[in-house]
Amino acid sequence: MNIVFFGSDDFALAHLEALLSSQHNVVGCVTQPDRPKNRGMKVVVSPIKECALTNDIDVFQPDDLSDPDFVSSLKKINAELFVVIAYGKFLTAELIDLTEYGAINVHGSLLPKYRGAAPINWVIINGETETGVTIIKLNTKMDAGDILSSEKIKILEDDTSISLREKMKDCGKSLLLDTLGGLKKGSLQVRSQDQNEASFASKLTKELGKIDWNKSAKEINDLIRGLQPWPGVYTFFNGKSLKILSAQIVDVSALPGQVVEISSEGIVVAAKEGGLLVKQVHLQDAKAMDITSFLRGHSVEIGFTFE
Repeated sequence: MNIVFFGSDDFALAHLEALLSSQHNVVGCVTQPDRPKNRGMKVVVSPIKECALTNDIDVFQPDDLSDPDFVSSLKKINAELFVVIAYGKFLTAELIDLTEYGAINVHGSLLPKYRGAAPINWVIINGETETGVTIIKLNTKMDAGDILSSEKIKILEDDTSISLREKMKDCGKSLLLDTLGGLKKGSLQVRSQDQNEASFASKLTKELGKIDWNKSAKEINDLIRGLQPWPGVYTFFNGKSLKILSAQIVDVSALPGQVVEISSEGIVVAAKEGGLLVKQVHLQDAKAMDITSFLRGHSVEIGFTFE
């Protein structure tokens, strides 16, 4: 099948590489324009562009998907299908109608649950024990198209958004190739989404990471696991932001935010229900470190209360 691939990040790259290793033919790649990023404002090229150029595949980087020149270029390619993964823009109805099989999308949740920008993070934040990958036919509404295929993934207690994302990559690659085969043969059992079951995974913000010690230890730990690597979860220590990178739920009872135990294993901080054994931290204007290293340079006593 002749495919134009739309994507921008490393999650999309894993799927592009799977397509390039398959019997399918990637005839073009569409990715975000090169833009300056980070403190140095260095121009960053997407991994999709790098991979496409390495494999002598035409690259398109439109600012506007309705641009007539861009649409004309895609028409000339005469692709059979568009595959869209973590691209960052909605395809227009005009684009979707250009190909024989339309456009499909690989989404990191069991749709219709967790539509939107950050499904992998929110399933962990919300304490879910199961998620999955869903492949849908694209329409002009966000993640609302008909379901072509899906596969479940178990969320383990020690999974973070980082480890779950890797599971999603592995699952998504094989599911994509299987789905393309079924699409070509016409053997897929297509089903519409139940709109009444839809939920949404909004974009992440820095403010989301502020710890409320009046929540349960499980809720806080789920937040820690779900907001890795960005924006991270933080409290305040002597007026400075202190990110908690790794913690373990323990059974304690004290005032929320209060330090109840200090050892080489970590600092035990009470929550409304239970507490957290804090193992790794990152203090503002310092580097990430284990709790032993942190205690060498900072005095923390039992009874201290984090803000």
